[in-house]
Amino acid sequence: MINQVVLEMAKTLSNASKKNKAPIWGRLAELALKPTIAKRTINLGQLDKFVSDNDVVVVPGKVLGTGSLSHKITLCSFSISVSSAKKVQQAGGKIFDISQLIKNHPTGKGVKIIG
Repeated sequence: MINQVVLEMAKTLSNASKKNKAPIWGRLAELALKPTIAKRTINLGQLDKFVSDNDVVVVPGKVLGTGSLSHKITLCSFSISVSSAKKVQQAGGKIFDISQLIKNHPTGKGVKIIG
């Protein structure tokens, strides 16, 4: 059974993909509709290895607060723990929801999917 919030997010992503001719949003819509067991979980320590300063990152799953973040990033994820959100903000980063990310990067250029 799929949560109504997840369905709305997938619909928003799918519409943005068609409107902006940006396949990245369509891919994220597909990932959002996968079963919970198929979604990724990533720790900040792991994320830190794959990002650079000022990267825009989407994690199609959950971000947990284990480890630290040494880069200032913009992060969007399907789910995020309170401790990881605090650590991202302490590192000078920002946390966006899907709508904000689409608004700031309509074509998806410069956005990385990690996880």
